[in-house]
Amino acid sequence: MIISKTPYRISFFGGGTDYPQWYLKNGGEVISTTIDKYLYLTCRYLPPFFDYKHRIVWKFLERTKNIKDIKHKPVREYLRYLKIKKGIELHYDGDLPAQSGMGSSSSFIVGLINTLTELRGFKLTKSELSKKSLNFEQNILKEVVGSQDQIACSYGGFNSIKFNKSGKYSINNFDLSPIDIQKLNGDLVLVYSNQSRRAHDIANSYVFNLNNQKKKQMLEIQNFVITAKNFLKEKKFEDFGYLLGESWEKKKELGKKISTPYIDLLYKKGIKSGALGGKLLGAGGGGMFLFYVPKNIREKFLFDFKKNLIIPFSFETDGSTIIFNSKDRLSKR
Repeated sequence: MIISKTPYRISFFGGGTDYPQWYLKNGGEVISTTIDKYLYLTCRYLPPFFDYKHRIVWKFLERTKNIKDIKHKPVREYLRYLKIKKGIELHYDGDLPAQSGMGSSSSFIVGLINTLTELRGFKLTKSELSKKSLNFEQNILKEVVGSQDQIACSYGGFNSIKFNKSGKYSINNFDLSPIDIQKLNGDLVLVYSNQSRRAHDIANSYVFNLNNQKKKQMLEIQNFVITAKNFLKEKKFEDFGYLLGESWEKKKELGKKISTPYIDLLYKKGIKSGALGGKLLGAGGGGMFLFYVPKNIREKFLFDFKKNLIIPFSFETDGSTIIFNSKDRLSKR
């Protein structure tokens, strides 16, 4: 039996420039961090004593004799891709709901590939895991998704990820002290909007217009990354917070589905309650809203949002990891 845990991520700046449709022509860069909220996958080879061969547990319980009958698309297609002959049992649990803007779909893909690779007796480097995850989600599943989530969830950490026109990418960790990380982390508040959406549906509404009608906005979004990196270097964290709001206003110009009247009201409420800035995480339409709230204002902010679900979190640095392998456990006895 194998158990993996894969973090969710928060994307601060540059979202949209990580879509291949954009960076293969213009380059791109994002700033993101993974957090201590995880997606867990438990997997084993299923003994041949049942009247079914595969058992997949997610929001449904699936028992099938053939891979082709599995309804969970990523699981079905990856088992088919691997040409696995043995029966598989797989359980999926997450600390956060799906469609929350936290990279949950890519977190699942990364965890799935990491877990099944370990089950088959192999291990992947962070680089191999991110590349396999990108290839599977974008080229095999044919999903309209960016490239930052698979990399962030594989590597972990608070990083900038730069995408070249060649398709290659580089990861740079921010050189901040533990005290600086604690300060920045402590001033961020994550609020659940109580609205969900499929990121792929939102992305489809604007991604294919990025290089023509929306190129001006995209270049400005790309420039926010440079400004934010300078603020971090100079430890101007409050300016970093204000910039979140500016980038959110610019992102809304990319498409009508990115925000909703309710999301707009939530943002106005956050600013009125003392937040310096904020943004909806992910492609848009719903999910989690991130606010920058200085420590001296936090009490008032939390009081004003007492009817909303606040998600406490900390930055994490491990990325996707295998936390249990029964074969390793047996070999050490």
